Amino acid sequence: MAPHPNRRRFLATGLAAAAVWPLMGAVRAAQFDIDPFALGVASGCPTPGGVVLWTRLIFADAAPNPADAFSFAPAPQHPPIEVAWEISADERFAQVAQSGIVTADETLAHSVHVQVEGLEPDRWYFYRFRAGDALSPVGRTRTAPAVGADNGQFSFAFAACQQFEQGWYGAYRDMAGRDLDLVVHLGDYIYEKSYGAQHVRSHGTGAPSLLFEYRDRYALYKSDPDLMAAHAAFPWLVTWDDHEVVDNYGADASPTDRHPDAFLRRRAAAYQAWYEHMPVPPHAAPNFDNLRIYGNHRFGSLLDVTLLDTRQYRDPAPKAPQPAEMSRYSMLGANQEAWFERAMRESTAKWSIIGQPTLLSARDLELGPGTRYSDDGWDHFRSARGRLLDTLRSAERTNPVVIGGDLHCFYAADVEAEDRTLVASEFVTGSITSNAPSASAFETVMAENPHIRFGDARKHGYSLMRVTPDQARVELIAVSDRKDPKASAAKFQEFAVLNGMPGVNRV
Repeated sequence: MAPHPNRRRFLATGLAAAAVWPLMGAVRAAQFDIDPFALGVASGCPTPGGVVLWTRLIFADAAPNPADAFSFAPAPQHPPIEVAWEISADERFAQVAQSGIVTADETLAHSVHVQVEGLEPDRWYFYRFRAGDALSPVGRTRTAPAVGADNGQFSFAFAACQQFEQGWYGAYRDMAGRDLDLVVHLGDYIYEKSYGAQHVRSHGTGAPSLLFEYRDRYALYKSDPDLMAAHAAFPWLVTWDDHEVVDNYGADASPTDRHPDAFLRRRAAAYQAWYEHMPVPPHAAPNFDNLRIYGNHRFGSLLDVTLLDTRQYRDPAPKAPQPAEMSRYSMLGANQEAWFERAMRESTAKWSIIGQPTLLSARDLELGPGTRYSDDGWDHFRSARGRLLDTLRSAERTNPVVIGGDLHCFYAADVEAEDRTLVASEFVTGSITSNAPSASAFETVMAENPHIRFGDARKHGYSLMRVTPDQARVELIAVSDRKDPKASAAKFQEFAVLNGMPGVNRV
């Protein structure tokens, strides 16, 4: 694998200001009263020959101001704007690899999604945008190793659950300063609602339900400088959970929206705003009634990362389904289940990383001889979980590792099938900021579920995985205090999964 560029020098210079842009074609002049690139830049979905570049232009009458409450009225109309972009093999842009001009318009909130092709595999690149005389920060990204390449190591962070009001994003500041190839975000990128106490900052409004309100919520979150730094430092892969729309929704049903047609309009607005603010391919638009986000991402012969969508297609299982009924219900939907089976059978990677928003393993929530499960996770779709594990076994996936978020706890678990066979290893990352469960609820989980080998509900942060042919090492990273904008971060626990031996081992 190619060496990493000087990461700290890049963060100190490349993100602070763009280098002088040489004359590059005719770009229609545009006037801005503020920096239109105030939400930063991002990249994602790396392939051996390309990557997606993202930004969104912001105007003075729609700019997020975390210090004040927003007016949250629909922004005035703005004309289409031409945005130039270029990607270079060096941070001074002396070796420009690709460049072009795209048009950003209000249909998609003046967001920009550029699918770059023709790059070299397994190497770092630098990219930037220009609109009129305004220059974006410089971002850094990395292409994937070639398919079948004999790559010997790969490092990525995974994160979830970043309620804006409940803490600062010191975890992302720490993440941006590390040597990583990728970041995987597993959902709850925004929160649609306020809850809890001792907030350090404010949403400034109630829960969004219309497109412009979801756009404003994303703009607020993405205005955070530490989150922007992590986006600009590495390519990201992203999936969603429920708070990107509304808490505990599934498919076309919401526990708080009583009118199905109105909820589907709300969901489409939320999906569109998610797309407008994520570094995902431009072909994902324009139908936001059904936005496919699941996919398989390959990184040489060493590993692939399979991201699942557990919200959009799940069946509306009854609150207390009878065992005979369970086989009828799916967490992923029939089409995604069939796709997952094909993806696992076709994979030749040594390690299969399966990213989904929550805990796949069973989690009994009742202390004592009885059992009680959440009706919002895999425990409510036990046959669907069984089919997923059967797929891993029948496809002979040697090293499946499941990663998740959602629960605001760090967990390390042995994933067992119904016959108690050990099938995979699992790591759930703690929240970036979102409130933890009660101590008693957490203690019950640890007492009743021996296959969950480790847990911590006191800390907030993210997780880091380093993969080699022999093992996958997982570090749990916690911030010193999520309420402190200058918080430090450090590893507090480490695990290893050995090649050909499913199960978590504390290091």
